[in-house]
Amino acid sequence: MLQATDWAFVFGNLDYLLAGAAVTVGLTLASLLLGFLVGFPAGAIEVYGNPLSKRVVGTAGVILRGTPIVVIMLVLFFVVSISQSAFITATVGLGLRSAAYQSQIFRGALQSVDEGQMEAARSIGMSRIEAIRHVVVPQALRRSMPGFQNEFTIVLKDTSIAFAIGLAELLTRGYDLFTQSGRSTAVLEVFLVISAIYFVLTFGTNRALDRLSDYYAIPTGENA
Repeated sequence: MLQATDWAFVFGNLDYLLAGAAVTVGLTLASLLLGFLVGFPAGAIEVYGNPLSKRVVGTAGVILRGTPIVVIMLVLFFVVSISQSAFITATVGLGLRSAAYQSQIFRGALQSVDEGQMEAARSIGMSRIEAIRHVVVPQALRRSMPGFQNEFTIVLKDTSIAFAIGLAELLTRGYDLFTQSGRSTAVLEVFLVISAIYFVLTFGTNRALDRLSDYYAIPTGENA
């Protein structure tokens, strides 16, 4: 049951929750950047690489996509101990898992570019690498926008898993609030506010990416 005193308590600590939201946003951006830096080359290897490199990258992707993100984080933090920083560990965990999915987004986008364009680029004197870089990749990046938008939303929500290794992101800070002595009745209010913050972040980001996707969309049909 919602109570005025609990709402007052939550809004009195709103700055604490927003600080956690800032950590969530930073973690999302850092993880997506790492995912892109690893995932795009991985996707390109799956399309243009030799059989051995394709097999290695494909196997790594299957393992990462098939392992729960909480397991990846726990292994990186408590078993491998890549860093004493929960933020760095969460970034690496989320980034590698995102890379596994982004590689498939970019693989599909690269394969969607008509082979005739590669042939046309080669016919005017471009090397294979130059044709991929200047003709195929720019189109693939534009075509990957819808998939990347979906991945952004997934990573944003998955940052809450960093709760498992003690990172003070949004969900962790919400938990800290309602576990204070005498504040257990504020659980619902805390989670409603947290949900609202997640919604604003997700909705705002999706609308911005929608506009970006429309702006960079490849003209087709009547829009050409």
